[in-house]
Amino acid sequence: MELWFTEKQTPELGITCKVKDVLHTEKSQYQQIAVLDTYQFGRLLALDGIIQTTICDEFVYHEMIAHVPLFTHPNPKRVLVIGGGDGGAIREVLKHKSVEAAYLAEIDGRVVEVSKQYLPEISCALDDPRCHVEIGDGIKFVQEHKGEFDVIIVDSTDPIGPAVGLFHQEFYRSLYDALSDDGLFVAQTESPFYNAGLIRDIYRSISEVFPITRLYLAHVPTYPGGMWSFTIGSKRYDPIDVQIDIKGMNMRYYTPEVHKAAFVLPEFVKDIIKGG
Repeated sequence: MELWFTEKQTPELGITCKVKDVLHTEKSQYQQIAVLDTYQFGRLLALDGIIQTTICDEFVYHEMIAHVPLFTHPNPKRVLVIGGGDGGAIREVLKHKSVEAAYLAEIDGRVVEVSKQYLPEISCALDDPRCHVEIGDGIKFVQEHKGEFDVIIVDSTDPIGPAVGLFHQEFYRSLYDALSDDGLFVAQTESPFYNAGLIRDIYRSISEVFPITRLYLAHVPTYPGGMWSFTIGSKRYDPIDVQIDIKGMNMRYYTPEVHKAAFVLPEFVKDIIKGG
């Protein structure tokens, strides 16, 4: 008997992969958590049937969501990751020697514990002494820590369920208030192929709050469409104008050249953020 996992990425499209073994399933307070060992992607974490990360391609997403903002800020000392309970963004954040404290605000503590058990390559930095794990509502956490962070990374699930509030302008205003005077934030902002309307609305909302707004792209095979977008809102620093030194940081995707190229957008993506 063959076992296959299918994520319905849109109502008309799915991605299917053959499963070696079901390592873990449970229903937490917030969502269905599953860890599967697949032939194509290795171990895979799914929440409510949606792929969050895989051993095969996680480095692309985690390097790009972390290093683009952290190299944009010249001296990031205090960093907040909202969501990201698998620990991948924290792992990349803590590669930066300037970072004195990295906070993880994750609503579902079971995601953290399951990731520690089944995805140690991804969650390995959660026990670093500079890492502080806060289990609770990320929106509330932001509201309670004004002016405290140099960089905030919104490593959220899709805009459904517990994450829906992370895609509203009110939340972006709270992020602005939680940042230092020269702070910046980044959020994953979905697929240009399948979520154009959402990207357009997010970009407009962030632009109304932050003086500098930039969208950039990376390629993550297990995410809908393969092409994935991230959006930066910055008070002072432009991510296009940066100096980057990655010596000794053990990157697999991110480079200074990739950083700059990520902001070179295809015409159809330019049209999306222009409102076309």
